[in-house]
Amino acid sequence: MAVIVQDADAAPRSVTILGSTGSVGCSTIDLLERNPDGYIVEALTARRNVDLLVEQAKRLRPRYVAVSEDNQYSALKAGLSGSGIEVAAGMEAVVAAARRPADFVMAAIVGAAGLAPTLAAVNRGVVVGLANKECLVCAGSLMVAEIQRSGAVLLPVDSEHNAIFQVFDFDRREAVDKLVLTASGGPFRTFDREAMQSVTPAQAVAHPNWDMGAKISVDSATMMNKGLEVIEAHHLFDVPEDRIDILVHPQSVIHSMVAYVDGSVLAQLGTPDMRTPIAYALAWPARMQAPQDRLDLAAMAKLTFEAPDPIRFPALRLAREALKSGGSAPTVLNAANEIAVEGFLSKRIGFLEIAAIVEETLMAFSHCGLDSLDGVRSCDEAARRMAAETLETRANGS
Repeated sequence: MAVIVQDADAAPRSVTILGSTGSVGCSTIDLLERNPDGYIVEALTARRNVDLLVEQAKRLRPRYVAVSEDNQYSALKAGLSGSGIEVAAGMEAVVAAARRPADFVMAAIVGAAGLAPTLAAVNRGVVVGLANKECLVCAGSLMVAEIQRSGAVLLPVDSEHNAIFQVFDFDRREAVDKLVLTASGGPFRTFDREAMQSVTPAQAVAHPNWDMGAKISVDSATMMNKGLEVIEAHHLFDVPEDRIDILVHPQSVIHSMVAYVDGSVLAQLGTPDMRTPIAYALAWPARMQAPQDRLDLAAMAKLTFEAPDPIRFPALRLAREALKSGGSAPTVLNAANEIAVEGFLSKRIGFLEIAAIVEETLMAFSHCGLDSLDGVRSCDEAARRMAAETLETRANGS
């Protein structure tokens, strides 16, 4: 992990937000608007939510706005007509946004779609706030190599990895014994597998602690998100899989921990609000005032912990197996999971079939090389086709 020293008093800092209409993007904008003297916005991007993107652009006055779906260009252009803001559409336009001269890029595009623009930002050697775990899951070695080449700084924005970043001793790595990723357990933490068979998408996206998008909420419900976070932590902190633990902590107050060889365990705590890790990344290496509720441990009174159940939540096992297998296995894992989650959200398959489709795809896929972005894309696309065929078979009951 590269570390640079910036003048915390230098302002304003220019910011690009990739995925500004999603949960992380909206929280980032909330913080920027509360600190108007500290930041200017270079670019905003979204997938298809043009109405919100136009509203954000009118308030923040970025130089450039892009939407990834080509058929939304006319609406975007009309919405910002006369504003003087440059508008564009298509995935290449989103990548172009990442290449614009911002000091800080918030990479908040969900899924493998965020890989190319995030890599483009890394290529520039700037500070990147990474809220997209799939980038390191799909192309961890490629991403790390590019960070080392460009001198970019990758600041994790996931609450768990941000917590570890804050208490990890980068100067004395040999003193680190293990990482402990905490998990809320999701909405089905106490459900048995029979009960999980009939859960609905509406139940799955109703996370007990965090306000997240549909895909990430389903990943939390299956605990695939925690499996992906193990892979991400491996690449971020260069810690092997067998020294990364998961601990279910339903209150989501302790966001993760680092255990040291002398028996010390350092943790970062806070209320479950994504504006905390986002604020840390935006202001790094300083800190900024943020509006979320302050943690009141006396009022909370009780924090509980339990081991995760790999039988009820097989996604944890699948993610660990993919990391240990290496190569393209994590890429396949992520691609198959995205397809399966889409199938569940569209009510074509049941909740338990998400992990089943991922496992079948992993077992059947002939793995491929990941030495370039094109190689990652090719592998991802092939895995998606295979997972989609498996989903189709299950959805049709054949």
